[in-house]
Amino acid sequence: MNDVLVSVRRFRKRYGRFEAVKGISFEVRRGEIFALLGPNGAGKTSTLESLEGLRKPDGGELSVAGVDPSRRPRRLKNLIGVQLQASALPQAMTVEEAMTFFCTYHGVAVRRDLIERFGLAEKRRTQYSKLSTGLQRRLNLALAAAHEPPVLFLDEPTAGLDVQSRAEMHAVTAELKKSGTTVILATHDMAEAEKLADRAAILLNGAIVALGSPRALTARGSRRTKISVLSERASLLADRSDVGEARFQSAADDYAIYTSATPGPAVTAILAFLERAGDPLVDLRVERPSLEERFLEITSSNGNEGGNS
Repeated sequence: MNDVLVSVRRFRKRYGRFEAVKGISFEVRRGEIFALLGPNGAGKTSTLESLEGLRKPDGGELSVAGVDPSRRPRRLKNLIGVQLQASALPQAMTVEEAMTFFCTYHGVAVRRDLIERFGLAEKRRTQYSKLSTGLQRRLNLALAAAHEPPVLFLDEPTAGLDVQSRAEMHAVTAELKKSGTTVILATHDMAEAEKLADRAAILLNGAIVALGSPRALTARGSRRTKISVLSERASLLADRSDVGEARFQSAADDYAIYTSATPGPAVTAILAFLERAGDPLVDLRVERPSLEERFLEITSSNGNEGGNS
């Protein structure tokens, strides 16, 4: 239990007659990256804001680093860091001014080392409005981590970023985890969650419908492996039928796409088919189901009421 930094037990949140969160429970361990996943209206924002002390729960118990967020908000502010999707920083404030302000607020020495560490040294005198979106996100994350909080909340940290900026943010997040920071990540990017998260909870209509590591979550699904095959004469596309244990799904960019619950025998059957057809293999790709595919499977089977909670 000493390793549990965030505890959510039977948490409920209502808005009038609408129950946005319906008695969910989960725990986040020290040094873990935990992802909250779900469509709009699933209850992610209500859960995050309650853990951050911005909303009061209507039932259940919340604990962040041993503190009840709704009862001890002043104590909580030095125990958490929050990187929001949209920042409220003054547009004319420079990088160094922002770091000085946040460190003073938390009563710690100015963390100019973080300006260096997050690749902002050359922009230290640049106003916030003149930073690229990627550099703004880096600064927001540096400010959230400046007082070395044990728990860090990231809300869509890479939304709208280009590929390079996204990769850099992922690297910084992984570095924070290595330093012992516990991270709670809310994202719509399933590839991001699959790459970064140790565990994830999928919320739907205010309830947790799946919980576990990304690998465990994908393993609980249909368990059908995707097999993509490209050959010189495209004989598989001409036939477009199932091959042994491989079920034909579609064609894309001259690839024949199959799925199978038993990929080993399926690949063997496909290779045997190509050999009989005298059609040399060019490329073969075998991919386990992704977290995004599992997420879509879960949400489509459970339905989606929509909303914004």
